[in-house]
Amino acid sequence: MIAEGREPSTVAFIAVDWGTTSARAYAVDAGGRTTAMRQAPLGVQQLKGADFAHALDRLLGDWAALPVPRFAAGMIGSRQGWVEAPYVDCPARLDTLARHVTWTPGRELAIVPGLIYRDEQGVPDVMRGEETQLAGMLGDAKGGDSFVAVMPGTHSKWVCVEGGFVTEFQTYMTGEAFAVMLEHSILGRLAARDAGDVRPGPAFSAGVAHGGTALSLLHSMFGARTLALTGDLAASDVADWLSGCLIGNEIAAARRWISQRGAAAGEVRVIGGNALVARYTSALSSQGVRAHPGPEDAVVRGLIHLGRQAGLL
Repeated sequence: MIAEGREPSTVAFIAVDWGTTSARAYAVDAGGRTTAMRQAPLGVQQLKGADFAHALDRLLGDWAALPVPRFAAGMIGSRQGWVEAPYVDCPARLDTLARHVTWTPGRELAIVPGLIYRDEQGVPDVMRGEETQLAGMLGDAKGGDSFVAVMPGTHSKWVCVEGGFVTEFQTYMTGEAFAVMLEHSILGRLAARDAGDVRPGPAFSAGVAHGGTALSLLHSMFGARTLALTGDLAASDVADWLSGCLIGNEIAAARRWISQRGAAAGEVRVIGGNALVARYTSALSSQGVRAHPGPEDAVVRGLIHLGRQAGLL
């Protein structure tokens, strides 16, 4: 079912955030203001090779008939998506990503490319969708176009941006590891399944402290089981503690990586959904890092910014 915002008066541009599980379309007026949003469970993973053009029509509804440019970011440009938008090598200037867009065969959508970075050992790291969120942060009041950012999620990204260029980044599989450990390992057997409070509590903070100082993540995670077995951790707090342990370890590792890059690790922008931003902001603060939450609509801001650079708006 498609969720719909209020109808826009004049649409000059349609921005599409098309990810793995869901898709969102935003109506943008000539002044660059978002006037309405529609969403549907039409993510790339859900479609499984279905007709993407038909899925886009379902998402847009009557907007599909509007003769305006459409600009998309996310997994729709992956190898499993509608058409692969090749990665751009880092260092990459965010403003110039608009020069590398890929069009779908019928020119239904222009798709923003992802980024690729190779470390000192030649191992590649990639992002797709997060580069558009970063573009949406350019010119932000806190730090201008040079900053360190974390974008938490299934695969968290830590990124160094210098003068509007993404110079390097690292991915941490924190969210996926949390889900796998809780659902498919011994760690979740003593965890209450109805614990769903999004606010980080004392158990989360304790997990952050443990994970942030642990030499071995594989050893430290086992504490989620042993603390529950001994009664030191309530079943309702197991998931919160494990989440904190994984996030604390990620932050500690990322700070070491950032300092090796010669970048300042004492201030970080946190870009993402409210629940995860709250967890990362709390964890960063406990480790002495000033965390600045970014706007939740960073991706649509980025699409508008890049749409202007591409002459589509």
